Amino acid sequence: MEENENSNDYKNIYLGAIILLVLGLGAMTFFWSTMRNEVRECAHINLKYQDTLQGMNKMLKGYIGDMSTDLKSDFKKMLGTYDRLLEKDASKADSLNAQKIKIQAQIEKIEKLQRSKNFSAAQILKLKEENESLRGIMRSYVVQIDSLNTLNLELELNLTETTNNLNRTTEERDQFKQEVAEKTEQVKKGSKLSAYNFNSGALKSALKAKPTSRARQAAQLQATFTISENPIASSGKKVVYMQIQGPSGKTFQRMSSYLMETEDGSVAYTEKKEIDYQNKAIDISIYYDIREDNLAKGNYKVNIYCDENLIGSDSFTLK
Repeated sequence: MEENENSNDYKNIYLGAIILLVLGLGAMTFFWSTMRNEVRECAHINLKYQDTLQGMNKMLKGYIGDMSTDLKSDFKKMLGTYDRLLEKDASKADSLNAQKIKIQAQIEKIEKLQRSKNFSAAQILKLKEENESLRGIMRSYVVQIDSLNTLNLELELNLTETTNNLNRTTEERDQFKQEVAEKTEQVKKGSKLSAYNFNSGALKSALKAKPTSRARQAAQLQATFTISENPIASSGKKVVYMQIQGPSGKTFQRMSSYLMETEDGSVAYTEKKEIDYQNKAIDISIYYDIREDNLAKGNYKVNIYCDENLIGSDSFTLK
């Protein structure tokens, strides 16, 4: 009679475990399906923003070309102004000619950029700053040499409209860049792999691979897990790292050189395994042969890394 009751209890436990497993698999399938759709949507939006950003850069080139021409014309006018200042006061010839050399260098720089057709808004803005600086120096010479204002000096560039257009277009482009960067970061997060369905612990021996919860019986430490399906992650050869930390927090290492690069810098690892990931879920087991004497009793933590990211964690206890 007692044996029948025990048998019924075992059947109920077994049936409950199956129900929980089915519910868990259903929830996990729904979660990954939802996540995959969101990641694909982020990738699509990212491509649209990239196309828009390229169009903004093309539109910006027209303003840059106009501004380079205006700057070149203004530098040439400044050379003419210095020539007239030299006629007024030859005693300052050395200083005035030194400024002319600087202005001529800026003209040559603009001509070189125009020939290459490979100049950017940043380069033009830097030339504009040089123009304003040199023009300020020229004003000081004008005050010194032509205090009666007899020279008809054209010191101002007709660049107001072009500059405003350039600034407005640059702001719009920067806004698109920020939005693209945010979407790119979302895609990056979505492409990160994930480890789940862990089974970690100690084994009595490498040959029989029987699990044990006794520290003194342990001959191997192992972690078995599944790496998730991810359609937008990079495929191909990957190295999966297992890090096991004992109750003291120290990482088990075969050699001190066992270090891996992560987002947080270099981290010690216990063992590694190379896999061929083809964007499908894959089951993995990694083993560590115990070399230490008398494993400590307590809680052990397992961390799994791939592509410099922590992709999953587990723990187990040895008595």
